[in-house]
Amino acid sequence: MRKLSLLFTKDGLQWQISKSRKVLEEKIFLKDEDTPKDLVEENLNEVLASEKFSEISVISSINHFSIVEEGFDQHDLGYNLISYNADVKRDSEELMLSVNKKFGIQFYYSFPKDFYQKIKALEIPVHFNFSGEKFLNALNVKNRKEIHVNLYHQQAEFFAIESKKVVLYNNLDAASEVDFLYFIMFTLSKIDFGISETHFYIYGETTENETFISEMQKFVSNLKIVFDNLHKKSFILN
Repeated sequence: MRKLSLLFTKDGLQWQISKSRKVLEEKIFLKDEDTPKDLVEENLNEVLASEKFSEISVISSINHFSIVEEGFDQHDLGYNLISYNADVKRDSEELMLSVNKKFGIQFYYSFPKDFYQKIKALEIPVHFNFSGEKFLNALNVKNRKEIHVNLYHQQAEFFAIESKKVVLYNNLDAASEVDFLYFIMFTLSKIDFGISETHFYIYGETTENETFISEMQKFVSNLKIVFDNLHKKSFILN
């Protein structure tokens, strides 16, 4: 049987169909001013109806989230916590929880309720996760100051880590790659991460974000591209 992996980003959907860890099919759909308003919903419906999958993996990178320490159990406050970062619509967003035991933190995040219900209605095994948790769980960190950046199309998420502890996480939408760079550099100044002492690691859509990387290299000496998303090879989906 074949597995379906879904990645929801800001105004976008990417899916992969795999069997025995080998990616067989992959497509990506991104909204712009020329695409239908319901582009994501139409293509989600199409792939869900295309065949009977053995399991589904759903990853959300939609930037409706909040972070607390692992063990926080006042789940009724989840929407309130997210609302400090984003405009949450409780009637149309499902509250989700994702725990990262490796670093002792957990994410509350919300996911579009209509998508959630469509996927759950299939009554097959499904696993939901937040992209920040999966990204963090995949990191190999050392005892120093590090910035790990995962790039999407018109979106980026990043962790600031010091002495193997998470200092900050953010997930932001931006109209340009320069906006990513400005925000990350501004963040460094606020958390006392000196550019010369900080190691930068880049993942994801690096080819799609060449300007971001080339501009960052003008300021940063310790920069490494760890993973470049290629066709049928996505850092977050794999």
